[in-house]
Amino acid sequence: MNVPTTLLGLLEPEPSHGYELKREYDSMFGGGRPLPIGQVYGTLSRLERDGHIEVQGVAPGGGPERKRYVITPTGVSRLQQWLESPEQPEPHLQAVLFVKVVLALMSDRPAKAYLNAQRTAHLARMRELTAIRKSDRLSKSLLADYGLFHLDADLRWIELTSARLDQLRKEFAR
Repeated sequence: MNVPTTLLGLLEPEPSHGYELKREYDSMFGGGRPLPIGQVYGTLSRLERDGHIEVQGVAPGGGPERKRYVITPTGVSRLQQWLESPEQPEPHLQAVLFVKVVLALMSDRPAKAYLNAQRTAHLARMRELTAIRKSDRLSKSLLADYGLFHLDADLRWIELTSARLDQLRKEFAR
């Protein structure tokens, strides 16, 4: 999971406090593994240092001051680049793809185009593995089969998700 760009995606629709970002991240992508609050604030600090976000305002709280963060144009560019870049086709990719699809839908970006780019990357990797599969060594062939079966499952998920984008968009509408 790419926590910095995921936080940028959550910030893009509207400014938020760190604890709001954590709550939203955990409810949407945590899957029973909440994001540590220290990681949230450490990541926000680095994003601010790098010019991807800035503090929009500070409000007093019961403890430390509560900073309200907003994404900058540089942050939007970083998010856009990440969303458009297919992930390395590997097994167990669905979690990252799911995050990208949800963030794209939340920001009214072309989620279908991102899924199509990922499909293309998967098919290219499957062609590579198919060539390896023809090896005279059984061990290489079986390892290629392992990768092909996982990538095939990813492709089925991509197709299913593409077909349900309108429904998913409604679920994550703000």
